[in-house]
Amino acid sequence: MSNTKHLLIVAHNPSPNTQKLVEATLRGARHEDIEGVSVKYIPPLQAVADDVLWADAIILGTTENFGYMSGALKDFFDRIYYPCLERTEAMPYAAYIRAGLDGTGTKIAIGKITTGLKWKPVQEPMILHGEYRSEFEQQCEELGMLLAASLESGII
Repeated sequence: MSNTKHLLIVAHNPSPNTQKLVEATLRGARHEDIEGVSVKYIPPLQAVADDVLWADAIILGTTENFGYMSGALKDFFDRIYYPCLERTEAMPYAAYIRAGLDGTGTKIAIGKITTGLKWKPVQEPMILHGEYRSEFEQQCEELGMLLAASLESGII
């Protein structure tokens, strides 16, 4: 029997910069010092309920589109909501939002859906606001490392 924990990353990356955020999150989650965590990245339009049921924790990533989450992430939630309801209660999760505006509407929308699923936030959603900056990548790397290390150590 394996003690490996599973971290799922579901993130929308429609641009080269948002692809860098996914790569940074993966880099952090797969840090060489973290050995007891299996990490899987699946784009939101490809992720299914079985992927969520596999996971012990989830990182969600989205762009802010018209003051809301990306349509791809919303589609993911639409498809997994009922199959995962009551089966993923207390799922630890974190989110990052690549926001051109202020990210508030996106943060609220994700919060409403994850509250309905009874998932537990590890921290407040991280809002990467304004013009793209390379420090966003460092923040995503730290987020990936935080969740993976927390899973490995049994904190979450």
